Amino acid sequence: MIKSMTGFGRCEIAEKERKITVEIKAVNHRYLDVNIKMPKKLNFFESSIRTLLKEYIQRGKVDIFVTYEDYTENNVTLKYNQELAAEYVKYISQMAEDFSLNNDLQACTLSRYPEVLTMEEQTVDEDALWATLEKAIRGAAEQFVETRMREGTNLKEDLLQKLDGMLQYVEEIEKRSPEIIAEYRQKIQDKVAELLGDTQIDENRLATEVTIFADKICTDEETVRLKSHILATKETLSQGGSIGRKLDFIAQEMNREANTILSKANDLTVSDIAINLKTDIEKVREQIQNIE
Repeated sequence: MIKSMTGFGRCEIAEKERKITVEIKAVNHRYLDVNIKMPKKLNFFESSIRTLLKEYIQRGKVDIFVTYEDYTENNVTLKYNQELAAEYVKYISQMAEDFSLNNDLQACTLSRYPEVLTMEEQTVDEDALWATLEKAIRGAAEQFVETRMREGTNLKEDLLQKLDGMLQYVEEIEKRSPEIIAEYRQKIQDKVAELLGDTQIDENRLATEVTIFADKICTDEETVRLKSHILATKETLSQGGSIGRKLDFIAQEMNREANTILSKANDLTVSDIAINLKTDIEKVREQIQNIE
């Protein structure tokens, strides 16, 4: 099964104490590039998240969005610093005595002094939090992979159709090649007959000229290699897995062979076929860029 590099997945896990939502989306990229956006409270899980994602994704520019809602009302406690409050009382009383001032200090006023009363967050159960987060990530990743696989199936069918069409082009070029040589031989014979009349044509010289011409336009090696590359692409598609880079390399080789065929073409029919072949190869290369 092949996978597209574009995809989307979402999973929401709501529990008694918390709710975590994870969204994953990706586009084409040469390597795996993961960008994670989540609350600072979850930052210490970043390494674990990246490790987990490698089970599902090999290539692509991946964006992950994590939202977190804490439902616990008793997660924060009020802390009273008695020693600091005593220091405040001590020095305020000293100031009132030193400057002959009224000491009207009230408990309510004292409670508003810095650090006398502080809000303290209780320790989070990291194992429980990670269990919920991991569940949400796996849920989003599985949905994400499903969308990639569906699109990958469509890509495979489209590529196989294009590859079959390319094989037909190659076969047409192979069929046309001996016809071009025969036409060239006849053209030379007609030209010589026109110039020399009934004079006997030197068959050896004619054979030499035809051989030189045939060697210049011969594309047997290119068509054999091109056909081999096309079949290798079809076989790789049937194998599935992370094959995008391999297919991209094969497509480059196909394009090189098609360029050589076009440069050797001394026939309008072959030129047209070669141009169509290059067009389809370019379409295949574009599609391959979407494969993981």
